Order: sequence, then C-alpha cells, then structure tokens
Amino acid sequence: MPEQPFTPSCRWNLSSKISRLVFMVLDYCNASPKDYKCIFTSGATAALKLIGENFPWSCQSTFMYTMENHNSVLGIREYALNQGAAAFAVDIKEAVDQDGASINSVTSVKLSQYPVQRRNEAEVLEGELTGDAYNLFAFPSECNFSGLRFSLDLVNNVKQNTEKILEGSPYSKGRWMVIIDAAKGFATKPPNLSLYPADFVVISFYKLFGYPTGLGALIIKNDAAKLLKKTYFSGGTVSASIADIDFVRRRESVEENFEDGSISFLSIASICHGFKIFNNLTPAAMHRHTMSIVMFLKKKLLALRHENGASVCTLYGNHTLKVSSSDSGSIVSFNVKRPDGSWFGYREVEKLASLSGIQLRTGCFCNPGACAKYLGLSHSDLLSNLEAGHVCWDDKDVINGKPTGAVRVSFGYMSTYEDAKKFIDFIRSSFVSMPSEFEKGYLLRANSVPYPTEGFENRLSSSGCYLKSITIYPIKSCAGFSVKSWPLSTTGLQYDREWLLKSLTGEILTQKKVPEMSLINTFINLNQKMLSVESPRCEGKLQIKLDSDSYLCGKEEFYLHSQRKEYKTIKYGLIFIYEQQYGNMHKCETLFKKRYEVQCYENEINQWFSNAVGQPCTLVRCCHSQYYLSLNKNRSMGMCRDVDSRMNFANEAQFLLISEESVSDLNDRLCSNTQKLSGGAPLYVKPMRFRPNLVISGGEPYAEDGWRNLKIGNTYFTSLGGCNRCQMINFYHQTGQVKKTNEPLATLASYRRVKGKILFGILLRYDPVNGPGLDAHSWLKVGEEVYPNSE
Repeated sequence: MPEQPFTPSCRWNLSSKISRLVFMVLDYCNASPKDYKCIFTSGATAALKLIGENFPWSCQSTFMYTMENHNSVLGIREYALNQGAAAFAVDIKEAVDQDGASINSVTSVKLSQYPVQRRNEAEVLEGELTGDAYNLFAFPSECNFSGLRFSLDLVNNVKQNTEKILEGSPYSKGRWMVIIDAAKGFATKPPNLSLYPADFVVISFYKLFGYPTGLGALIIKNDAAKLLKKTYFSGGTVSASIADIDFVRRRESVEENFEDGSISFLSIASICHGFKIFNNLTPAAMHRHTMSIVMFLKKKLLALRHENGASVCTLYGNHTLKVSSSDSGSIVSFNVKRPDGSWFGYREVEKLASLSGIQLRTGCFCNPGACAKYLGLSHSDLLSNLEAGHVCWDDKDVINGKPTGAVRVSFGYMSTYEDAKKFIDFIRSSFVSMPSEFEKGYLLRANSVPYPTEGFENRLSSSGCYLKSITIYPIKSCAGFSVKSWPLSTTGLQYDREWLLKSLTGEILTQKKVPEMSLINTFINLNQKMLSVESPRCEGKLQIKLDSDSYLCGKEEFYLHSQRKEYKTIKYGLIFIYEQQYGNMHKCETLFKKRYEVQCYENEINQWFSNAVGQPCTLVRCCHSQYYLSLNKNRSMGMCRDVDSRMNFANEAQFLLISEESVSDLNDRLCSNTQKLSGGAPLYVKPMRFRPNLVISGGEPYAEDGWRNLKIGNTYFTSLGGCNRCQMINFYHQTGQVKKTNEPLATLASYRRVKGKILFGILLRYDPVNGPGLDAHSWLKVGEEVYPNSE
C-alpha cells in the first residue's frame, strides 16, 4: 500500500489526541495544566535521566535522596558529583515529645543524614555555602523493595523547612526542588499535586497498565522546566537552526523542547484505555482492595511455623512510622527460613513458584539502599559479595549465611484472595512440610566423598542391578541414539557430546533456548565412521565422515568461564568468550575457566543446521579441552562438578546414570498427583526424558543416591553426586512438535529438593585409579551387572 500523505489535518488530529491524553495524565494526579506539563519519555528511567542531565548543578548544589530509592534515581548522583555538587542519602525518622509519643504534625519529621559524597574539589567550603544554589531531593512515593509508602508531606517539609528537618546542616541552604518517583505507587495512590506541589513526578505506564512497554512520562512544574538547562536539540525541538553557523532557536513549549524526535504516538494512544479502567474503578477503591489482600497475606505468612515452632517467613517493611509513612503499598517482600534458622535462597523460591504457575520477582529489585537496609548488609558485606562473584540477576542468593535479596509478591486491581491463598498453600507445601522421604533415609549427596582405594574390590557387592541401555548424544542438546554396546574414551562414551551448535555471536544453542533441537536425530556408524543427522525441517540426511578433514575450515580456541555462565544464564544463555576478542583472561572475575580447541565446519554443513534450528548457527567439534582453576578468596569452586577428568561439551560430568526403579517411583507419584489435581489421565515419563547415558534396572528406588563408586562389567566409576535437574526435562514431543509442561520437575521438587537443587539421577566419571587403563577393548555392554559401593 502506498504511503499516505501526512496532511495538516492528520497533524491536528494527532495533536488533539495527545492533548487529551496529557490532560488524563495530569488529571489523575490532580495537577492543573496551568502549573504542570507532561513530557512523554521512553520510561521512568529516561524521565529521571532528563532531570539529572539538565538540572542546574553547581559546586554549591546538593543532591539528597532517601536510602529507599531505585538505581535509576541513584544515577542522578553521577551528574551532581561530576559538577562538583554534594550528595548524601537520608533516613527518615520521627520527632517525639518528652513522653516518647510521636508529634503528629507535618513538621515532626527529621532526616538522618549519611556521610556526604563529593567527587571533585568544591570551590566553596562547606561553611561558606550560600542560599543561591539549586538543590534536589528525591524520594519514591512507594518503595519497590519493602512497600513503604512515604508521606507526601515530605514535599512541603523539604521545600519549606529544610533547615529544621536537617537540624541546621550547612547543606540545608539554597532553593530545594523535589522529585517524586511515582513509578511504583502511581496506580493506587497517585500524588495530589494540588496539595503536594512537587517539581518533578516520574511515572511508568508499563508499571501502571502492563502495556505499553518503553513509555513513561515526566510531570514537570512550569517554574522547574524553566530552570533546566537543555543542551541537545533534535528534530521537532527547534523552531529553526542554521547548519553552517552557530544559530538555533528552540521551541518555547515545554513538551516540544524536551521531547526529542518523534514521540511514540501509537503507544501513547493506547494508554487512554488504561486510564478509563482506572477512573471507573477509582484509585481509592483499588488501594483498599490491594491493601486488604496484602494484609491478609502478611498475617498468614507471619503465622506459618515449622514443626519446632520456628517462624517460616521474615517480612520486610512492617512499618510503624506515622509521619514518614502513611501505609503499605501493594507488595509483600520476605525471605524464607528453614527450621534451623538458615535461609532458603530466593532463587529456589522463584523456581519452585514458577512450577506452580506463580510469577514472582526476586533479588534486590534495583533498590540497593533498601535491600542493604532491610537485610542488614554492611558495606563490607556488599563488597565481599561482589568479590565472591555476586552481581545483579545471578543465582547467588545466600552468601556467608546471609540472603543477598528477597522474594516479592505484587498485587493489582485484578488480584484476588484466591491468588493469595494459592501462594500461601505453595509456601506451606514447599517450605514448611519437609518431604517424608528424607526422614526415611533418602538422603542425597551433592559431591563425591574421598575414600581409601585399598580394598575397593572387596567392598563392591551385587545390587541386583544391570545395565539396561546405553545412549550417546553426539551433538549437545540434540537427540541421541541407543546401542547394545559402545567403546569408552578418556572423555566418557566415545563421541558423546563431541559436537555443539553455536550462534554467530558465540552463544551455545541448547534446548532451553531452542527446544526444536530435540527433533534433530543423530546416529554414528562405527564401521563406516560416519555421523548421520536428520531433521524434520530438512529434506535430506546429513552425513559427516568422522575421520575426514574435507569438511573443516579451520580451528578456533575459546574459554568457558564458570562464573560468567552462572550470572549470564538468565539473560543471555551460556556465553563463550573468545581469547582473541577479549584477551587478558586473568582479569575476568572467574572461579575457573575451560579452554576448548575446536574444529569448525564449512558453510554447507552450517547452512543445514541453520535450517534445522531456524536460525543462523555453526557446528564445531571438540578437539581438546583443559581446565584452568582460579579459586576466589573464599576458596570456593565453580559450577562444574568434574574438573579432574577430560570432558567434551557435557555440562557437569562424563556420564549421567538413571535408575528404572527410581523412574517407576516417580511415575507412581505423577499418577497420584494427576488424579488428585485434575482427575485426568495419569502422566507417565520414560527414562529417556532425563537424557541419561546409562539406564540401570533392578534394586531399590534411589539406591544410587548412596553409591560412592561402582563397577559396570570391568569398568570402574566414581559417583559425583546427584544431577541437578532443570526445565529441560519438562519438554516432550507430540505429533512432531515440542511442547512443555510443569512435570515431572514440579513433582520432583516436592520430594527430591536439597539446598535449592532438584536432584534426580547421579553423575559419574570414569575411575582410572581402581580399574584397568582404557584400551581398544574398553567397552560397555547392555546386560552387564552393576556392582556398587555405598560405604
């Protein structure tokens, strides 16, 4: 369709609609269009950045902010400090009378000041600060960590009584302007700007309505807008400019001066529907509704007790202040404790909640001040955690016995008491009632235990188990093939996980990211020395000779860093870092790194796999791998369980062993759970759902948990402990498509959880100490008896 001409009437219609939406935004917080303007931004963060980079900072200015502030507010500090201004955090406290009672007035609030920060030498000494500077105070209407709602009386207190509430501090001088970060609290309790005339209010429509993303606004007082010193200009923000001389005339209206480029017309148009819903419900009604659910949940969580009487949940933000806080917001933040007082990690809570269909937010929620304040983390704790490798969004949720973040439950106008009850039931079933299987002795070991090698053969005993099947997975995350017998190598089963697919950016492709990889079938013919690959997305079968160099186009080296793997997994997947790209690998914050030397394949093969997975990728083959250990100050190891033996591209160990009896027990539980919950057909999983190399039959369920080492035929193995299961076992095939459910991981989580890990099956490595060395006759064969040692 040809592009329609943009006529003056189109421009007028857009302008008219935007004006109506601006009025809706201002009306929601009772702001007069005569006093305030609304500037649309790409989000609340962009609105805060706009203030910080254009505020009239000087060496006499001060940036003051409450400890409970989002990182996007703390970022303003960079602009202030770079211009020589002072910056400091404050806590809010109440003044009390001689009898110890709170003085219930707007002037009773006091600010407790933290140390002053200065980056550059100020030209004016502290004692010579004058009243001519412009200062800025920032606080959230609602803390997104604790739910604390700050009294909007702070606006008038700071603007009119700064010297009194700062108790004579030299930084109280000057003209104070106030930011309200209303991104969290705007929906259910918007600030009444006719009573609390803040200079700046930032909002996020995504946090209001859930849609659209990438849209926010800065509500700005006209007097404050005149003080902002905007440097940059762009299309739409100027009346005229001349290219070859220093001349520009900016537009006079506030919105046109600050809204650089084309605003997001379609996104802005959509917010009218959200405001219609909010205005029909009214903010007061939404606030009462969410508050009642919050109070219900808090009471129920605080009432939970373990069998020994110890409390289960520690809540953050049970506020008692009358002046600094008016009430709680629509969130509940907490952590969960074990009966012995140790902490369950918040990531464990989040993962288990996801299996129950409950979506949570965990961590510090980009609010480092509130996080440290409520969790009792000192500066040394925070720096120590950073040195231990903890960064935002990683899985290090408990360090040195202290939680590094919390669990947050959020409610909105659509939330119900049934939602809260479901969450309480989840906490009770997952963290209060301990699985009876552990009490019966089904204890799991996370790591192998050293043992004396002398007399090892005498300690082996017949278990009634035998090797039922052997499966090889030549290409990581693709389907494998089963055989009756297979040769062993120094890396495990020969050719097992010797190949992998990676994106053009170096990211490993796995079923977690590309579930369709499970539809790629593989097979190796040892006699022909041929790898065959088939995919429903490709017409022909791909065949690659194992001993031919004709497909190869060179070699590469790269390193896998365990710690990067941990904290990048959620956002990016496993990241491979190329030596030639980054260099200076010793400077990376890693616990260990593994060097891979790989062979790369020609474009024809890479194109076949790109068609099979639906995205550009390349196939590489492992030629050599080697670990380089680098322990941190805490002497802790990385994620990989096996750093002593050679491996190809396996995650943790050379072999994964699964017991048919353990799978049968799991299926009994799945059947029982399915009938209890839905009354539907029982769910049944096969051992191959867990992608094992070795499946054994016979013996008792979970007997393998207690094995330290074992012999299969004439081959000796050492157990490295249980295999930590993830969402991959929830993928299954149906009519040629890959689908996902919550099972069997949800059921396993109910009785196979140890310290945040859901364990099923055991990891093994080949043991050259007790057994004969590998040679051409070292094979595993189906039907061979299994001799375990449990001592």
